[in-house]
Amino acid sequence: MPITVAQIDLWRQIQSETSNLEFKEAKSQFDRQKLLEYCVALANEGGGHLILGIVDKPPRRVVGSQAYQNIEDITQKLFIDLGFRVDVEDVAHPDGRLVVFSIPSRPKGTAYDLKGRYLMRSGEALVPMSEDRLRKIFSEGGPHWLEESALQDLNDQSVIQLLDTQSFFELLKKPYPTNREGVLDQLVQERLIEVKDSGLSIRRIGALLLAKNLDRFPDLGRKAPRVITYSDNSKLNTRIDQTGQLGYAVGFQGLVSFVMNQLPQNEVIVNALRTNVKLLPKDSIRELIANALVHQDFTIAGAGPMVEVFPNRVEISNPGEPIVPIDRFIDGYQSRNERLADLMRRMGICEEKSSGIDRVIREAEIFQLPAPLFRVGHRRTIVTIYGPKPFDEMDREDRIRACYQHCALKWVVSEPMTNQSLRERFGLTVNKAAVTSQIIASTIEAGKIKPDITVGGSRKYARYLPTWA
Repeated sequence: MPITVAQIDLWRQIQSETSNLEFKEAKSQFDRQKLLEYCVALANEGGGHLILGIVDKPPRRVVGSQAYQNIEDITQKLFIDLGFRVDVEDVAHPDGRLVVFSIPSRPKGTAYDLKGRYLMRSGEALVPMSEDRLRKIFSEGGPHWLEESALQDLNDQSVIQLLDTQSFFELLKKPYPTNREGVLDQLVQERLIEVKDSGLSIRRIGALLLAKNLDRFPDLGRKAPRVITYSDNSKLNTRIDQTGQLGYAVGFQGLVSFVMNQLPQNEVIVNALRTNVKLLPKDSIRELIANALVHQDFTIAGAGPMVEVFPNRVEISNPGEPIVPIDRFIDGYQSRNERLADLMRRMGICEEKSSGIDRVIREAEIFQLPAPLFRVGHRRTIVTIYGPKPFDEMDREDRIRACYQHCALKWVVSEPMTNQSLRERFGLTVNKAAVTSQIIASTIEAGKIKPDITVGGSRKYARYLPTWA
């Protein structure tokens, strides 16, 4: 089906270039070698579209492109150079000619190369794929990492000694069996262990959830959550550096309690009584730790979930870049490790309906904290939640981020964002309506939200939606 102008304009509204979209200005030409490299990189990332004639930064103006006037010629040359077909189209946009390259996904278990270079994108750059990434691609079609054996050739007694089966049944709210066979049968039914000719085998998923000591499993010790507490707001002075030993499920409550104990606390007066209040709400810490455990990329060697506690904030991170764009954490959900997520949901540790991040953002609004910051680092996903900060001390980025998250949260619950609702989110009085309007205008300019055109142009009744809504 031909690509339409309407489809192009829809893509232009997306906040960031995703894994399957790439915009280039290319007014007059676009380097042939660079074109080949982008085709290979996009194919290795699941396929997508490279569009010439659009500025690659929001608001993504159409400037038009004179590159590759002979569509049939470049289509044929790409096939000869790449060995796979790339469809090329001219799109006559009202603001200028566009050239769209539709790149197919690589076959399962295969990575494309260009003269021996397996390419992928990293921010604005094209880089060689890491060894871990290639290994993951080439192993596609085989068993999931979590389903492979962590220890094998075990007897009944060894399994009971290695796994906390008592906590397993308590978390599932099931009575503990009266004999060992009943315990092992339940573990087999849940596919946490398996029976082989040579004895019992504990799968990685079983060990990660139920291990009494993760170090007893050779390739799982580095997957244990690590908590670091710093003396100041930099990473220069470490006060505590503690790595967990228990499996994720059996050690989860202890992990959350340990992190809460590291948080600074302030003394406040409530109903004329002095009380101590932690820097951040426990529910937010709990949800984000659960997310970090469930959504990590286990194929990245030598890396695990991490919680870093500073006097003014907490950073929670996990290995792997997110498979949902960070701007869609509020309304989108896709689990990288579906069976792990399902088991942890049944054990009451996490949810599988995308409400965890919603709850974190809602708590930031209730306590009028700065908006959480979601970002992608080098092969890691990082979430930062901040302690109290007066509105006057929030910078422009803090305010835009809070406005966008408030708008998205309102959209999720089928309520409009208005000037009044945003004022209430910041705890501002009615005489600050002009300040709130400035924040809304800045967020629109940043391409994060848009006016709701269904209410017309009235400023009095204006309401706003996320740009993707």
